[in-house]
Formats: sequence, structure tokens, C-alpha cells
Amino acid sequence: MDYKNFIGGKWVEAISGKRFTKINPANKEEIIGTFPYSGKEDVDKAVESAKKAFGSWSKVPVPKRGEILGKVGDILSKRKKELAEIETREMGKVLKETEGDVQEGIDTAYYAFGEGRRFFGETVASELRNKVCLTFKRPIGVAGLIAPWNFPMAIPCWKVIPALLSGNTVVFKPSREAPFTSTKLVEILIEAGVPDNVINLIHGPGTVVGEAMCTHPDVGIISFTGSVETGRRISEIAGKGLKRVSLELGGKNGQIVLNDANLDLALEGVVWGAFGTTGQRCTATSRLILEKGIHDKFIDRVVDRAKKIKIGNGLDKSNEMGPLISEKQREKVHKYVEIGEKEGANLVIGGNFYTEGECNKGFFYEPTIFTNVSPRMRIAVEEIFGPVLSVFKVNDLDEAIDVINGTNYGLSSSIYTQDVNKALTAIDTIEAGITYVNGPTIGAECHLPFGGVKNTGNGHREGGWTVYDIFTEIQTVYIDYSGKLQRAQIDA
Repeated sequence: MDYKNFIGGKWVEAISGKRFTKINPANKEEIIGTFPYSGKEDVDKAVESAKKAFGSWSKVPVPKRGEILGKVGDILSKRKKELAEIETREMGKVLKETEGDVQEGIDTAYYAFGEGRRFFGETVASELRNKVCLTFKRPIGVAGLIAPWNFPMAIPCWKVIPALLSGNTVVFKPSREAPFTSTKLVEILIEAGVPDNVINLIHGPGTVVGEAMCTHPDVGIISFTGSVETGRRISEIAGKGLKRVSLELGGKNGQIVLNDANLDLALEGVVWGAFGTTGQRCTATSRLILEKGIHDKFIDRVVDRAKKIKIGNGLDKSNEMGPLISEKQREKVHKYVEIGEKEGANLVIGGNFYTEGECNKGFFYEPTIFTNVSPRMRIAVEEIFGPVLSVFKVNDLDEAIDVINGTNYGLSSSIYTQDVNKALTAIDTIEAGITYVNGPTIGAECHLPFGGVKNTGNGHREGGWTVYDIFTEIQTVYIDYSGKLQRAQIDA
């Protein structure tokens, strides 16, 4: 089926008439659909549409905007199963995960519904008599939102819903690897009552559509989730226009397991963290850091469990791990496996394409584990974005923290221990935006801040109350009712 852009309240073709094809990564013979290969002219039209709508949308009372977004949650809830199946066909992860992805969108919509009546400013005492000081949150204008493919419902909701509640209008570019789910989300926003021109959807390549959004003078904010390299480019070109830029980039997340840990719990955590979503999460557990007392026996258990992971089409509920997103991504993962072997790491399981049965039609890869990994190896510090786990042996907690902090990323982290002192030491010294105690590195909840330090981003936090700081400006207001000139900071 041929799908379209949504610009100015209408479903329209790209001006060029060009299209691209999206296939099912579990079965490359299945075409999901074709989508517009848009260009700068399409972006110009979408921004013009969004700018035109800003005046009226920003004047809608925030609780009323919240009610519309609450309806988005209602519709997502009713269509959860259908949308999860669409996601699985489009990007491959298993149904229990895509259902969770849709649930994240539901939770985000309902959270925004509540925030519509908690859009608080601050009232602050003045240093002068008969004077009131307060602040308001104001929308920025046109928001350019660029989303990835690995959470094709949750992450767009993380961006679109807070942007709209804050009173901004939106130009939204989804990944070319997940255009169908995003099309469905825009349909739902329209059904819920988002007015014409307020939401605009443009499909196409990031190098064209994304760059046009980042350089357009009428776009006030860019929110991007994706690679560090692309994030740097966005920061560079959008910064020239002094736009606000929010970047959520990569991760190289580590799970520490100490000698006193509950090993049954730690085992389930690392398998879920490393191989859930086929390792294609920015929060995936790509490093396992084991205290030497439990290293050997725990590795045996992880390898045994990984061997039992059932791989296949995510639409089959008995399968635990689906394909990688594309042939290009599978080649990238395999290249890193070859690099790990050349660097001297010990490949104990996996390392090959998985082609059994119907899997020969898709981009499947075996769960892969390396031991004897040293902290400076490329597989230890570079984001692979696949089902590859690097294992380290350390002498104690201090060494474990040195290893976990030894990358340029700082998104998520995890420690398994039953010693509260060690847990608190880890919380205090790990360089990451997120730390889990006795839980895997994945599992963010929509009402809490999400983001990281170092190369993981530029300081903003999506999720929770903090995302509204991204999409609003602060207006400070002084009201002087003294009836005379009062001069702050001037001695009487």
C-alpha cells in the first residue's frame, strides 16, 4: 500500500513524487508499504502549516489540550493489539515488546492528560514591598521532532505529546525504518481532535528532511533520538540558528554483578537487558561486569540461558528474539564480532547469522557473548546495537566502577548486590543518567526523567516532568502595585 505525508491537514504525496519501500525485517519478501521520499520543499510546506496553526493552538487552555491527548491514550488502549502487530511486522521485535512499546505511548498520553492541570509556574517572594514575582511556561513555536525506529510508538509519543501539550505545533519525521507505525500515530492524533496544521508528518531521509528541519528559520526547537554522529551534526547546523536542541544519543551500558548478588535475579536481568529487542536499545546491556568470585559459574549460566533463546518472527508468541532491523545493521553487528575476535576476546557463543527455517528470509543474528574482554577493546567501548554481550572480570566494586565509567557514553547502568552500602556507593560514583539496583539496564518508566551524560546527550531529559522543560520557555513576570518607582538591587 502507498502511504503519504500529512501536511496542512491533508494526506499528500512528496512534491518530487519519489517513494521508498519498507520491508519486514523478519521476511524481506513482505513489503510493509511505500512512503514519500520527501525533500526540502515538503519541509517548507509543513513548517508553514505548523507556523500558521501556532497562534490558535497555543491559546487553547492547557487542560483542554490535555483532554485531547487523554483521548489519544484511550484510542491507543483500544487498538493496542493491532498496533503491536504493525510494529512487529515493521521493525521485528517480539509481540510482548511491541505491546509494551504501545503501552508506553498510552502511559505518556495519560501522564500528559494529568500534566494539563499541573502546568505549574513558580510564585517567588520579591525583595521589595508591594511587588509580586511569578513565572509562566510558554510554548516555543514550531517543534521539529526526529524519531528512531527501535521504539516506533513510544519515542514519538515521548516527543509529540509533550510538545503538543506545551502548546507547540509539530513537524515530525520518523525513521525510514519505521514509517508505518508513525503514520498510525498521526492518524490517532487527528482522530483524538488535534486540529489541522498542528501536527505534520514528513517521511524521507534524514540527510535531506532532517537537515531541512534543523536549518529552517521558523523551527524553534529540534528534538532528536539517534546516533552520536547524527546528533553532533544536528547540534552544529541547528546551533547556527540558535535553536534549542535536545539530543538523546547512544549508550554502552554496563551491568555489575557482585559476589553477594542474587544470581538467579541477575541472570534474568542480563539476558533480558542484552538480548531484548535483539540488543537494539540505547539502554541495552552490552557490558557485563562480574566480580571474580562468581565470574566462572555465572558465565556458564548466562551462556546456557542464551543458547535456549528461541529466535524467529516476532508475531509468533513463542519466540523470544526477533531480527535485526536491516541487512546493513546485521552486517555492522557481524563486523564488530570479527573485530572482537581480532582484538583477542574469547567468543564463547554466537557470532553468526541465524538462518534456520523461515529465518533465512530475514535479518536474524545469534545471541553472542565474548569473555576476556579488556576495557580498551572496541567491542568494550563502541555501541554495537545488536545482540552482543561483552564480559569483564574484576576484583572488586572499585574496579567494576572504573570499567563501567570507562566509555564516552553514560546512559544507563545496573548493579546487582545485596549490600546497601555498595549499592549506594555505585549510585554515587557511576557516571550515568540512569542507575538500576537489582534490575537490568532497560525498563524506563514514562513518568521519570530519561537521558544520560557524556556522549549520550546534551543534558536534556525526556520523560516525566523534565520533558516539559525542553518544550517550553520560562516567562518571568514582575507585578509592582506600590504606586511608585522601586529599583531592585539599588541601595535605598
